[in-house]
Amino acid sequence: MYVLCSPCILNPSLRAKGITHPSDIAFFARSIGRCKKFGIDVVPLPCPETQYLGPDRKPGTYLERLNTPEFATLLEGLCRQVNTIIKERGPPLCILGVNSSPTCGVTSTYYGAEGDKPAKRAGRGVFYAKFPDIPAQDVAEFSKYRIYLAAPLFSEGERSYNAAIAELLRSHYFEVVLPQDTGDNHAVRDRQEHVRIYNHNRRAIRDADIVVAIIEGADADSGTAWEMGYAAALKKPVIAIRTDFRMAGNHERVNLMLEQSSRMATDKNELLAALGVPPVGAPQPEQKSP
Repeated sequence: MYVLCSPCILNPSLRAKGITHPSDIAFFARSIGRCKKFGIDVVPLPCPETQYLGPDRKPGTYLERLNTPEFATLLEGLCRQVNTIIKERGPPLCILGVNSSPTCGVTSTYYGAEGDKPAKRAGRGVFYAKFPDIPAQDVAEFSKYRIYLAAPLFSEGERSYNAAIAELLRSHYFEVVLPQDTGDNHAVRDRQEHVRIYNHNRRAIRDADIVVAIIEGADADSGTAWEMGYAAALKKPVIAIRTDFRMAGNHERVNLMLEQSSRMATDKNELLAALGVPPVGAPQPEQKSP
């Protein structure tokens, strides 16, 4: 398994001068760390902007700096190089990009002001737009892979379901903290163990990038509800999975405070989609090159 990635993720000096912040470096490092953890090869793409404008360049939009026949010819040659890699290695897991880039943006790109359109637009950069069939993910999102799985764990059915969700997430290259794996069960729950469990889980939520919460049944488990609230207070994204079709009210699937502080998923596919995982075998949205 491998990912194609913008070369500046591996070598930030390739970026235009003055645009790289400490947060960018952190995203790059965590994304590379995720790949190393799960044995995913990182294959850098060629950098069209560096090849065309050189490494010592100022920021600019596609229309300002790259909208030339010479650059279009360069892009076609680079696309052939990338297609050769794909032919030899098979389809990548995804392409990692850096949003706002005129060439390697994923969901936003500085294309340039044109008429009443803003310089920054939604969509892929001009290089990544050449590969509409390959899923692409912004490096900042890809770097968020540490999940705390909040869920009731008091019956065999609950623990089995939690383990199945955890395994699903791990199969998509997420690191998962599952409290039941740390020995949280009735046989060891004395006062001292209560303190240990509380501190461990609170610390794990603080360290997580995302909290996934299982809120099945007539009402959400109280411990899970607390963990969701704590994560929301820390401004952590919370994704709640609830396959139970019962409604808590006319317009709410579950307690409104939980629903309003999380993104709801009604099945495993919606959960994966909320995490940015494209459905297996699903065609990617068609995108045309600018």
